[in-house]
Amino acid sequence: MSQDEIAVMDGSKCIMQLRGVRPFFSDKFDITNHKQYPLLSDYDKKNEFDIEKYVKNRNRLRFKRNDVVDEVCDVGEIIA
Repeated sequence: MSQDEIAVMDGSKCIMQLRGVRPFFSDKFDITNHKQYPLLSDYDKKNEFDIEKYVKNRNRLRFKRNDVVDEVCDVGEIIA
């Protein structure tokens, strides 16, 4: 397809390009119809991944008993 043909392509279609397969036309999927759509941040901002929170807590061990955190320890690396 030329750039002009792509520019006027039907808005409900897309071109899929997958590794090992020649590009092909496909119908677009409305993600709001998916049963797990409420888990996306598009649905609710509280579902966004917080990278700062993840990095802050990445090097911590939590010891749980009966779903209660008993102890939190910092984990580090010693290079000799």
